[in-house]
Order: sequence, then structure tokens, then C-alpha cells
Amino acid sequence: MTQSVTNQTAKMVTFKRPDGKDLSGYLATPAKREGAPGIVVIQEWWGLNEQIRGVADRLAASGYVVLVPDLYRGSMTVEEEEAHHLMEQLDFADAAGQDIRGAVQYLKGHTQKVGVTGFCMGGALTLLALNAIPELAAGVVFYGMPPLEYLDPRAIKVPVQAHWATQDEFFPAEGVDKLEEKLASAGVDFEFHRYLAHHAFANETAVGSGRIPGTQYDPVWAQLAWDRALTFFGRTLWS
Repeated sequence: MTQSVTNQTAKMVTFKRPDGKDLSGYLATPAKREGAPGIVVIQEWWGLNEQIRGVADRLAASGYVVLVPDLYRGSMTVEEEEAHHLMEQLDFADAAGQDIRGAVQYLKGHTQKVGVTGFCMGGALTLLALNAIPELAAGVVFYGMPPLEYLDPRAIKVPVQAHWATQDEFFPAEGVDKLEEKLASAGVDFEFHRYLAHHAFANETAVGSGRIPGTQYDPVWAQLAWDRALTFFGRTLWS
């Protein structure tokens, strides 16, 4: 299905992983595609749902060619227990080295520079992708990290920006501090931003009684984080 938002287009596409297998993803393109950098957006644990498509559309409206790889192969949910099950079934190394790298390589076929960003589970995969994918030019992490023993910061050669919630019950502040120390010791070019907020503060669906306990959308901090992320991508991706 193709939709139009101020002359943007969005549709499902199929692309190749490095191992030759096919994978589908949601591709959002800006009104002016010529010269536009690319961004791979990595889903939260819910799957390739309407909210993460909205993130892609928002970035496309800002001038980027955006691809969201379908890591769950069509599965998605609104139930916490099922989302946890889907995430546990995901091979993170394969997702970073094959699914996400395939998405990056697809965009590299259309543009010179490609960045990556993700939220929660996608934030953790963003760091793993920066660790594993040499074609990337920059990355923005939103409140998510892998176990630090799986991360070799010496392999991260591009600028990184990250956004954290100081009241996050899922990724506590002390873990963020340890990650910061690890990146600094390896000489990574990074910037961390911390917000007096809860987990998922940038997810506009984390509101009301249906949200997971410990999550809460905050429109003020979300806007500031978005402004910072777009400024960062503007600096690192546009030639």
C-alpha cells in the first residue's frame, strides 16, 4: 500500500540480506529524494506497527529516505507478554549483521550516507549495528542497550548520539553510566543526553491505562530529543 503525506511516499519493499535471503521492510521517501541521506529505523519489541511507521514517516518528512526492516517477519502485537516472547525469539546477532545490514546496504544503493536509529529493543540493536556494520555513518540511540559484554566500542568508528531517561526502570541510570565509560575509554565520538523522564518517553502511544507500567510518554522531552536527533543527523549525514 502506498500513502502520500505532503508528497512523501511509503510502501513495503523487499531487499536482500548479505547472505542473499529476502527481507521486507517499510520504505518512506521524502518529497525530494535526490541527494537525500538514508536512515534505517529499528522497531521496538512490538513489531513493525503503526507507531514505528510514523517515526519513519516523520523522518521522511524531514528529508530522509527511511527503511524499517521487518525483524519479526510480519508478526506484531500490543500485548506485553507476546512482545517479550517475540523479542526473546529474535537472534540479535543475525538481526544486526544480516537484517539491519541488508537494510543499510539497500539504502546505500540509493544514497551516499546512511544512519541508524532505534527505540528500546531498537536502541540496543542500534548499538549492535554500529558495532557490526561498517557502511553506517552515524547512529542515534533511544533508551536501549545490549548487555555490555556484547559490545566492542573499538569497532564503532562513527558518531553516536543517545537519549536516556533518568527514571527508566528497564535501563537504569547506572547501566547508562557504565556504557558511557566504555565508549569514552575506546575514544568513540558520542554524546549522551539524559531526561527526567520514564522509559518510552518518546513513544506517543505510551499513555493512559493501557501503557506498560514504568513507561510514560513525555511530549516536552520527546520534542527536545527529536530536535537534537535531527540536528545530529543533519550534521553527520548531509554532505
